[in-house]
Amino acid sequence: MKQMFLPEIERGAKPSAWADLIEAAQKRGAEYPQIWHLFAYLPQATQHLARFTQEILRGPAPLTPGLRELIAAYTSYRNDCPF
Repeated sequence: MKQMFLPEIERGAKPSAWADLIEAAQKRGAEYPQIWHLFAYLPQATQHLARFTQEILRGPAPLTPGLRELIAAYTSYRNDCPF
């Protein structure tokens, strides 16, 4: 996987569920969202962002979670950002 723009953040994970997820994905050789590194670097500061994202993508809404994921993936594609 391509290294992040800020490699010191990638290497600076604090003990957290995010760090555990990154480690598990790396051991499997699986790709994972690079934003997880930011969440692992500052777990307390990014809790609100993780909750917000889950609520937007999974909470009650007129659009299904799958359709919301598709919109997010398409937006990332248009921004030339892997989703």
